[in-house]
Amino acid sequence: MSAPAPSTLAIVDAEPLPRQEEVLTDAALAFVAELHRQFTPRRNELLARRGERRAEIARTSTLDFLPETAAVRADDSWKVAPAPAALNDRRVEITGPTDRKMTINALNSGAKVWLADFEDASAPTWENVVLGQLNLTDAYERRIDFTDPKSGKSYALKSADELATVVMRPRGWHLEERHLQLGGVSVPGALVDFGLYFFHNAQRLIDLGKGPYFYLPKTESHLEARLWNDIFVFAQDYVGIPQGTVRATVLIETITAAYEMEEILYELRDHAAGLNAGRWDYLFSIVKNFRDGGAKFVLPDRNAVTMTAPFMRAYTELLVRTCHKRGAHAIGGMAAFIPSRRDAEVNKVAFEKVKADKDREAGDGFDGSWVAHPDLVPIALASFDAVLGEKPNQKDRLREDVSVAPGDLIAIDTLDARPTYDGLRNAVAVGIRYIEAWLRGLGAVAIFNLMEDAATAEISRSQIWQWINADVVFENGEHATADLARKVAAEELAAIRAEIGEETFTAGKWQQAHDLLLQVSLDQDYADFLTLPAYEQLR
Repeated sequence: MSAPAPSTLAIVDAEPLPRQEEVLTDAALAFVAELHRQFTPRRNELLARRGERRAEIARTSTLDFLPETAAVRADDSWKVAPAPAALNDRRVEITGPTDRKMTINALNSGAKVWLADFEDASAPTWENVVLGQLNLTDAYERRIDFTDPKSGKSYALKSADELATVVMRPRGWHLEERHLQLGGVSVPGALVDFGLYFFHNAQRLIDLGKGPYFYLPKTESHLEARLWNDIFVFAQDYVGIPQGTVRATVLIETITAAYEMEEILYELRDHAAGLNAGRWDYLFSIVKNFRDGGAKFVLPDRNAVTMTAPFMRAYTELLVRTCHKRGAHAIGGMAAFIPSRRDAEVNKVAFEKVKADKDREAGDGFDGSWVAHPDLVPIALASFDAVLGEKPNQKDRLREDVSVAPGDLIAIDTLDARPTYDGLRNAVAVGIRYIEAWLRGLGAVAIFNLMEDAATAEISRSQIWQWINADVVFENGEHATADLARKVAAEELAAIRAEIGEETFTAGKWQQAHDLLLQVSLDQDYADFLTLPAYEQLR
């Protein structure tokens, strides 16, 4: 007879961290273990269902609104719960990882909301997972400060009424946390991030006049939203806080979720706070799902796919209409520009683009938008102030003029732009640089004046894969081939070595990053997520 599985979580293969006992308490680990027991089996079923749906898309090269949920869409009577006061005005949200300096800067930034990110902007090292939790609790307790060891500059929190409201983003369902195991089975990273944060901070946030608020990433269906809703119900009962205290904003950053926006809000309706339009992951999802669909699904260079592309307009306008019809916030996409401290002209051009982007979103009816850097907060704020004035949001703009047919969301071939050789080179360069930083534990990385995160690497490697498999011919007459990708990658690696010097190059993880990018770009067996093989190498 086999021995019974242990009932408590084991911390596996992890060096002790300073103050980790404050995060990894017996009571908190017992809560995470219970989440794992109750919900990981359903999570596993839903991951398998993703594969089945992807196979169906490969067979049909199309998607449609779900016939089995038509009644939910047709029923005009339901709305999501009213927004709590702390989440009613979201006109500018700043995003970033939960390291100590970023925690202080984001809370002080002047943005209404900080997306405190344990997902794409954070490489999930054990240190980032545990100390990120500690930094948030320290911030709520007002016992956080930071002195930069290089500059000597000190950072401290402003007064409570000037701080952004925190909306925390746990990891997506596909990722495991190998350092926490129950009976030898790793706990999903999403349950670790959510569980530790919720257990330690739910009541603390209520006492501060706020609450446990979450961004839910990589959602692919309303059934995944239902799983999260059941987790929220269980968690609120477990710690004894009122149902409906949790609020969640769902990122519509997969093409399948775009066809289930209303159903996602419906499943979460007592806990829903809104939907967000996430650009890079959305494009990555289109490539991933329609990679067998032929030439009409081939995307051009990522920077040529702006939010004004017809299929992107269909997606964002449907999102605004859906949210406002159901009383939810519609949050716009990211302004990823990182201001240059040396080139005022670069800043001037970029700021004008950011302003145009945020003016368009505010004009389209969005209630707020994202920025990656504190210097962009005033620009985005001005765009939304001009439209909202003193109003906290514009959910009264129902956008009943919007009508989106199923085919509009995947009409990739309405774009005039085509893949270019420079686009290939940029995808390789950005991919190598980002993955190298990620393998060193950095998830948000400034590359070529843009703040890049894991979604960047996903769209980069997906486009290389797609262009090769579609036998794209670039404007210079070269065919996209595996050999060409290897040649460009070798040239980029040599250029990086020359740029940073031999000593710095050797101390980094550049060859490893180069090899991993080529692995996930050239393998015929397309990896669902780059971060899965990358996590195996993250130490």
